Amino acid sequence: MVELGKRKRDKNLLNQQLREKIQKLKEKRNAVILAHSYQIKEIQEIADFVGGSLALSYKAAQTQAKVILFCGVRFMAETASILCPDKIILLPDINAGCPLADMVTAKDLRELKKKNPQVKIVVYVNSTAEVKAEADVCCTSGNAVSVVESLKNMGEIVFVPDKNLGSFVKKKTKRNITLWNGFCPVHVKISAKDIENKKKLYPDAKIIVHPECIPEVVDMAEEGLSTGGMCKYARENTKIKQIVVGTEIGLLHKLRRENPEKDFFPASESVICPDMKLITLEKVYWALENMKYEIKISSDLRFKAKKAVDEMLRILPQ
Repeated sequence: MVELGKRKRDKNLLNQQLREKIQKLKEKRNAVILAHSYQIKEIQEIADFVGGSLALSYKAAQTQAKVILFCGVRFMAETASILCPDKIILLPDINAGCPLADMVTAKDLRELKKKNPQVKIVVYVNSTAEVKAEADVCCTSGNAVSVVESLKNMGEIVFVPDKNLGSFVKKKTKRNITLWNGFCPVHVKISAKDIENKKKLYPDAKIIVHPECIPEVVDMAEEGLSTGGMCKYARENTKIKQIVVGTEIGLLHKLRRENPEKDFFPASESVICPDMKLITLEKVYWALENMKYEIKISSDLRFKAKKAVDEMLRILPQ
């Protein structure tokens, strides 16, 4: 027990030393740290901004900093590069990827459009820059319904790559949507049984889940919400004191920090994204010290990918 306490104190001291070194390097590099809400708590606590992937990229575009250290996964850093071509975008771990984003390729979409040139392709922002470059419009989990509703007299829509988010949008909009067979391996871990168990454990709690969850789970919840939507729901519903949260467990740290008077429970303790958890304080320090790993999108690819993002902004101005 004494040894365990010593190890904990040693780790806390090491983390404090790392935080101080990171702060000095931030100033030296004229950098800001952006962290996705699924990052470990130590990363969230040193970040200048914590939030969803696209919202963080907008923060990157607005800041005067020259260096953006993006604590997330690769497609998020790519999006930041698309929106901030004049800044240096660093990803602390080059292996931080996204299995969902890898479930569709630009070649897949080019072949699809060749067979059916009239189809309109809506691409979820959780995708590579190459895939965004083949899209008609991008969307987020928070605005996907509004984006699709705006596409008037467009005929068939293909929603790429998340079939569960696409199913959620299809149900809300009643549009003719073909779903790509992709999914988030993390969110599909939440089962209907998990929700049933949490309802029994916390009968007074409201249940909110991410629309990347399977449709059966979304149907059992009060709301299907993006991470930003979940934060807004918790903040604005002042009379609700208990909330079961169906998304990656990293978000609970942010929710608890912002709403200390409320109780938050994970829909499932197994909803952990291994890619999001790759980034540590040591890797953040190393990235700033060595200016690696830089994520840079070519001008041609950036131009093509940005058109789909700009179309989303034309439909739904910020």
